[in-house]
Amino acid sequence: MPETILVSDVVRILEDWAPKQYAYDWDNVGLQVGSLNKKVNRVMITLDVLESVVDEAIENEVNLIIAHHPLLFKSIKRINIDQPKGRILAKLLQHNITVYAAHTNLDITEGGVNDMLADRLELSDREVLIPTKQVNLYKLIVYVPNAYVDSLREALAEHGAGHIGNYSHCAFQTQGKGAFKPIAGSNPFIGQEGKVEFVEEVKLETIIKEDQLNQLLSVIKHVHPYEEPAFDLIPLANHGEKIGVGRIGVLSETMSLQQFCEFVKEKFSVPNLRVVGDLEKKVKKVAILGGSGEGFIAQAKRAGADVYVTGDMTFHDSQDANAMGLSIVDPGHHVEKVMIEDVKLYMEMKASEKDLNITFIISEQNTEPFQFL
Repeated sequence: MPETILVSDVVRILEDWAPKQYAYDWDNVGLQVGSLNKKVNRVMITLDVLESVVDEAIENEVNLIIAHHPLLFKSIKRINIDQPKGRILAKLLQHNITVYAAHTNLDITEGGVNDMLADRLELSDREVLIPTKQVNLYKLIVYVPNAYVDSLREALAEHGAGHIGNYSHCAFQTQGKGAFKPIAGSNPFIGQEGKVEFVEEVKLETIIKEDQLNQLLSVIKHVHPYEEPAFDLIPLANHGEKIGVGRIGVLSETMSLQQFCEFVKEKFSVPNLRVVGDLEKKVKKVAILGGSGEGFIAQAKRAGADVYVTGDMTFHDSQDANAMGLSIVDPGHHVEKVMIEDVKLYMEMKASEKDLNITFIISEQNTEPFQFL
């Protein structure tokens, strides 16, 4: 177990899951306030960073807040502690609390917010609704002594190498003999300076994603016994999965739009929602996008959705959806709160695997601004 756990250790776990480069260009993800190099032992997960959430973090002696919605989304020109945003920043700095945001990158990544929402609706045959990119793949080839091949292969697999479809730990090994001569200034694990050495080695090949590259090279450096491990990286013409926002899938059974509305209310624990369309219409194929998704009604229709579940729908876009025969269910933006518990469970699991003694808690503050009367 590491003696000192830093914010960067926790952030690394989150970014392995939801890389910052997945986020939209307009988004402001990552460090919001504080430092990546400070010690951490208590982490709070929240949807939003409101003043009540910060007060809760102070009361619970939290060192790090992980939020979905960025605290600093629009630029600020002054910090006035008589204003709400200024008070929040002052409290965070005074109590040495770091804030980190994972927003559209957490929406987009596999298992992220949109998959969490789709899970609640029990959607099967699921696909990405709006692809943003296709993952580039590389073949990673490492030459390693026989005695270390199993430990290196396992370490690479634990960090995501060798995933093909529903299979993990995919790799290929070829036995051979490596040759090298340590020169002046070297500190060889095997061999002597100035003498050519021949070693029985394995050529270990596996497939990796582009965004895993830096991390997996660090794994090689850490696990491989050689001072200078030999490896090759080969870009592949075949691509990985498409990633993007929103999901589309099918319900376990066909139901009326009215029945579906009750289903959504139950699954997302919302007392009310807005609906567009004929309540007697039968729905089976569902598109869902957490947050504000009115800009993608055309994509949902083209994908064959009977109904599109998203928040913050406005009047004219709702009319357009109705005219094109696409039903809309708007349960509000706040249903993204599903990420709080799911992120906590994920981070606890990964921290335990890395033997990091960190306590993760969830914010109990309700950040939903709307009341229904």
